[in-house]
Order: sequence, then C-alpha cells, then structure tokens
Amino acid sequence: MTDVTKEQVLETLKTVRGPDLEHDIVELGMVSDVFISDGKVYFSITVPAERAKELEPMRLAAERVIKEMPGVKGALVTLTADKKAAAAAPAARPAQNPSHGHAGHDHAHDHRGHAHAHQQQPPRAGKIGVPGIGAIIAVASGKGGVGKSTTAVNLALGLLANGLRVGILDADIYGPSMPRLLKISGRPTQIDGRIINPMENYGLKVMSMGFLVDEETAMIWRGPMVQSALLQMLREVAWRELDVLVVDMPPGTGDAQLTMAQQVPLAGAVIVSTPQDLALIDARKGLNMFRKVEVPVLGIVENMSYFIAPDTGTRYDIFGHGGARKEAERIGVPFLGEVPLTMNIRETSDAGTPLVASEPNGIVAGIYRGIAAKVWEQVGGQPQRPAPAIVFD
Repeated sequence: MTDVTKEQVLETLKTVRGPDLEHDIVELGMVSDVFISDGKVYFSITVPAERAKELEPMRLAAERVIKEMPGVKGALVTLTADKKAAAAAPAARPAQNPSHGHAGHDHAHDHRGHAHAHQQQPPRAGKIGVPGIGAIIAVASGKGGVGKSTTAVNLALGLLANGLRVGILDADIYGPSMPRLLKISGRPTQIDGRIINPMENYGLKVMSMGFLVDEETAMIWRGPMVQSALLQMLREVAWRELDVLVVDMPPGTGDAQLTMAQQVPLAGAVIVSTPQDLALIDARKGLNMFRKVEVPVLGIVENMSYFIAPDTGTRYDIFGHGGARKEAERIGVPFLGEVPLTMNIRETSDAGTPLVASEPNGIVAGIYRGIAAKVWEQVGGQPQRPAPAIVFD
C-alpha cells in the first residue's frame, strides 16, 4: 500500500466545491497545511465565522472524499472560523444542515446564545457537552515543571477513591505523559472504525495522544490540528458513564488551553503551582485565562510545598512556604491543599504506580483524597455551564 501524499490529498480536495459553488476549496485557498500521520489525514478548512454552521456539509464532503482515497485509514477535518474571511467569501445558497454531524466536529461554531451573552453582542458559540460525562475538570499550570501531570493523575485517583467514576484525558499533544504515569502501553481498539475505546488502569479510563503516536514521533502540528485532535480525543472516545473527567492540560496558556476553555463545557479548573514567587506569577496567567473565558477556578494546589526527609520524616520548607495559600486568599479562590515533595512521589510517577493507587493509606494519598473531596464539593451535582467563545481579531 503506497503512502498518501499531500499533493494527492489536495488534488482530491479539488472535487469539493467552495461556498460560491463555482470554485473548489483548494482554488479558493481555504485548505490549511495538510498533515499525514500513519495513514490518517488532518487538515482544516477556513470559513467565515458567521457561516460555519451553514458550511458543515462542505466539511463533511471534504472528509468523505479523503476517507475514500486508497491508502487513507481515516480523516480528521475541522472548520476553522476566520472573521476576515467573511469579507472575501462570496454569498452562497444556504446549505441544509444534517441532523447529526460527525461527533468530533460539533465544535464548528454552533451559534446559539446563552445566559452569558450580552444583549448588544451577537450570540456566541454554545458549548456541547460529552454524553455520559457529569463534569469536566481541567488541571492547569502557568508553566511546566510544577508537577501538574502527577497532580492530575493523583487527583483523578483521589476522586476514584472517594467513590466516583473517573476518566482522565491527556490534553498535552506535544508531550503526552499519561502512558508513562499510568503504566499503559499499546494501541486503543476502535468501535466501527470510528469511536475509540479508552485505555484503562487502576480503575481510571484514559485517553492520550501517546497511545496513538509513537513516543519518538515529533509532533509538528499547527493550531487547527491540535484543536481537532483534542476534540476528537474528547468526543470520539467511548467514555461511557463517568461522574468526572479530569483533563491534564499542557503547561502555559496557548492554543490547546484556549480550545479546551472555549469549546468544552468545563465545570472548573484547578491550578497547580509551586511555592516560589516566580511560579505563582506564572500561575496567575492560568488563573486569568480561565477567568476571561468564564470558567470557574476551583482552587490552587501548592505542589512540592515542603520536603519530607526520607530517613527522619522531618519537614523542611526548602522552597519557601505558604506562597500559594497567600495568593489564593489574595485573589479570592479556594486553597485546595499542600502536597509535599517526597522521593516516593517522583519514583512512583516514573514507575507508573501513582501514590494514591500504590500506597492508598499513606499520608500523601490522604492529602490527594482531601484535595479531590474539596474539588468535587464545588462541582458535585452542578450542571456543566457553557462559557463564551473568544474571537481574536
């Protein structure tokens, strides 16, 4: 079987009519860079923001013709809304919207108003929840190296230990860590060639790009591809019934974070920080981002809060102490807890045997379960609330 090339993909896409019904989408310059990995084709089609819903059949047509190409195992096509394209795109006959689109692409700007939209503004994009999932919680940090993924895993296991049905989504496309942290290898199975079964360990359902792409593969995806992959891992996975899905966000405040914050009905976000002032400044970036998109900040976790000597059990505040608690009080968000720095946390993370699962009766597992209880107290039984989409000029 020969490998599919970008040129072949673009040639095939020339059969898809653009919004003017005269020229094709390639000729009109609507197709993004094409990325091909393991026989799967990823690209986006740029359309005027206000016509995204109406042009969904065009996206479906593009996806269909690519899937029918010999050698193509699958296609992931997303509509990218562009305000500036509105002036350039010619008018077209309104297209009939199909009753049910591709599950992974409901994010293509479904323009419905909601309670947060101001009267004088046009209606903003409504967020579509994931069937079967009660609440989606993001775990984020302003920068890398603060132990966010380890915190996310142990928070998920803490929620599980507290009697909830829990899944975890690794939203770090470039540096997925869940396969290693949860000691899971292999590829997920598919249902009917489309819906993916999540992987599982320690009672957690797990999805990560690390299960789909080899560890050595360099991910060079642009924004729309990251967005598509994230929403596919969220919406095209058979999570079944979950009380809560924990999303391990990539560090910082880039494309992936905005995609999740704008397009997914997050019940709230947990910010992970270390005690140093510098890390707290970075944590504020994450806090501000979630506040701007009206996602509730459930609180701050101070990770590596203090050091416990392995031989004597003595506590040392080697990084300073209490910075995150003071910051939480200052800005009026809950302080969720302090997690010590112990050799055990690092060793169990590296070995894929997280502490809440491997030492459920230990002091640290108790701290994580306490953090999980505080988080769930704030979201338990609350409906997922939509928040506005942001349009950048």
